[in-house]
Amino acid sequence: MAILLLLLLEPGLAFEERAEALGVKFRMEFLPGEQGEKFKINFYDHGCGVALADIDGDGDDDLYLLNQLGANALYRNDGGSFADVTTPAVALEDRICVSAVFGDTDGDGDEDLYVTSTRGGNVFLRNDGSGAFEDATKEAGLPWVGHSQGATLFDADGDGDLDLFLATTAEWTGAFEPLGRYYAGATTLMELVKSPVETNAFFRNRGDGTFEEATGEAGLRGAGWSGDTAVFDFDEDGSLDLFVANMFGRSTLYRNAGGRFEDVTAGTLGRTPWGAVGSKAFDYDGDGRLDLFVVDMHSDMWTPFDYDLRRVDEARKYERFFGPFYERQRDLERVFAEATRIRYDAIFFGNGLFRGLGGGEFEETSAKAGAETFWPWGIASGDFDNDGFEDAFVPSGMGYPWGYWRSPLLMNNGDGTFVDRSADAGLDPPPGGRALERRIGGRVAARSARAAAVADLDGDGRLDLAVNNFNDRAFLYMNRAPARSWIAFRLEGTRGHKGAIGAVVRVRAGGRTRIGQVQAAGGYLAQSSKTVHFGLGDLRSVESCEIRWPGGLVQTIDGPAPNRVHRIVEPAR
Repeated sequence: MAILLLLLLEPGLAFEERAEALGVKFRMEFLPGEQGEKFKINFYDHGCGVALADIDGDGDDDLYLLNQLGANALYRNDGGSFADVTTPAVALEDRICVSAVFGDTDGDGDEDLYVTSTRGGNVFLRNDGSGAFEDATKEAGLPWVGHSQGATLFDADGDGDLDLFLATTAEWTGAFEPLGRYYAGATTLMELVKSPVETNAFFRNRGDGTFEEATGEAGLRGAGWSGDTAVFDFDEDGSLDLFVANMFGRSTLYRNAGGRFEDVTAGTLGRTPWGAVGSKAFDYDGDGRLDLFVVDMHSDMWTPFDYDLRRVDEARKYERFFGPFYERQRDLERVFAEATRIRYDAIFFGNGLFRGLGGGEFEETSAKAGAETFWPWGIASGDFDNDGFEDAFVPSGMGYPWGYWRSPLLMNNGDGTFVDRSADAGLDPPPGGRALERRIGGRVAARSARAAAVADLDGDGRLDLAVNNFNDRAFLYMNRAPARSWIAFRLEGTRGHKGAIGAVVRVRAGGRTRIGQVQAAGGYLAQSSKTVHFGLGDLRSVESCEIRWPGGLVQTIDGPAPNRVHRIVEPAR
């Protein structure tokens, strides 16, 4: 009854899809030999990423979209409309691109770019200060060829510059296909999971924008099948810790012990989702502490192509792999459990929402909070209705040859629970309907989303969504919710890198403290804006803002004005 009253009383939350009208005409194209009429179950169906950053220093977040078959695209944001500024350096149409991360790697104040690829060679691109990029992979010490997924830049050793963590999966590709210029992927799920794993990679910044490989020294090799990361100081000791999502096994929470990372998963989180893909750290319950949301895609892959999706109980966690089909696939389950080394005492099947209790302790609350979803890939978090509580958009769906499944918009009720409002917010069905305009093999193909990022793209104080969809055009969901109070902060560090990644902002307003952080990349193949945004609801004033800068300096600002973006430069020490 409480949720029903909330829906009836809350002002109309609405998004309007405006990508093509605003100049974004990008389409992610899949590999027809992998995900077309001859569908294969491999990582080529995971799609490609999206990254947001202010590449030219004009105060607007610009947009980079990645592709499998064809060119990536870079769009300059001109106050809410977009101009295609793609060059051959960023297009990279000679390889299968996966994700990207922007960051100031050399301390010159502009956003450099690192792009991951499936066995085509990752690329590091240096920003010349104007938003133009040139390949500096070799001179930066970053050549890498493998089966990469997400990458993130953060100060792992506390020396003031950005280090690079690269999440990798396994050797799941085979022979080179010269016509499409790619490596053919695994054909079956069992073939995929039996692929030899690749370890993660960690590159330490030397302080001059060049890097040295230090994976073993940092303790970050991992167990393979890594996809996404969440960077946050979970124990509040001043060092940035790292969560790494594992797609076929237990994920890992690493505690940062002075640049050396220790696995503290079992004692801190306990069991984690078995098929984790996306992860994000944000304060979902409004208690002033960062929580960790992890979505589990691969536990839902048991669904047959012809299964009636109306029968899916997305709120349920299952005790065994194959979920409701376990009883009729017991023998296969044993084979699969052995192949993937499933440790039932260390994992569960379903999303994980780990509520921070303080002192580095957590409790898992996904079912209680209404955060269980189906076929989820990533997480894009933000206070979309500016009511003072952070929400989450979950890009979801498998697409062809499966049926359609929505991407939930989990709106925060303000009491530690969520409700899906994707339908009344204009996100379900998606623009153009639930099926693609183009058929595959003469058959209807369902739309599905993959990666999403958040920013106030038009500067109106409302958070928008950039979504890269599978085998489809990209969406820009512009937020049309009724205006409410808000405040935002763009932080500029003076100690090493200028991006202030990892800085924590606490806003005191209306007797309550809200917390946000300058995010590293994460959410699954995604990077959202580095601007820290807070909704204020109907409040007209802010009591104070406290910023804990990377390195430990704490700055307090009294009475910052609402309804504006505050540019704050880190004070001298």
